[in-house]
Amino acid sequence: MRLPRVLLLTDRSQLRLGRGLVRTIAECRQAGLTHVVLRELDLSHDRRAALAADLAATGVRVIAAHRDLPAADGVQQPTAGCGDEAGRLLGRSAHTRAEAERAAADGAAYVTLGPYATTASKPGYGPLLPDGAFTGLPVPAYALGGITPENIGEALAEGAHGVAVMGAVMRAADPARVIAELLGRCPAGAIR
Repeated sequence: MRLPRVLLLTDRSQLRLGRGLVRTIAECRQAGLTHVVLRELDLSHDRRAALAADLAATGVRVIAAHRDLPAADGVQQPTAGCGDEAGRLLGRSAHTRAEAERAAADGAAYVTLGPYATTASKPGYGPLLPDGAFTGLPVPAYALGGITPENIGEALAEGAHGVAVMGAVMRAADPARVIAELLGRCPAGAIR
């Protein structure tokens, strides 16, 4: 599977009143989004599985956070990992270069690395990544935390393969517009 430049992480609690998650993802898909990381860890396994199927029906590829789901194309594991997901796209969360390297050694196809910038979703979370955090990593890394259309170019210039974004899209009045702006600032094509 070719890795996209933009991964959208879900958090339905940040959506504006009256906006549903499936509708939001469908609109973002129409704007060019190809991959979504389904979080929503407060839901039961059955409800998350149904939600994953609904999201997949919009045309996006679904990556399940923490635990695999039948409609998912892969799993985004927490930093410590959580089991073998043979044959699945495997991502891992990382907060340091050492964690990213360990994820690669464990077979992760990519990592999310952050926090990249100050984030409204997790105020005070940090420390922020040091300069050079993305340079020379053995797997593609997505800058995570505080990502906006205004700073995506900087993250890519620092060596990130792409960005993983949540709040800037989930809280937006027009999430699809934000996705279109992010994608419009990415170089064409995907690597690996």
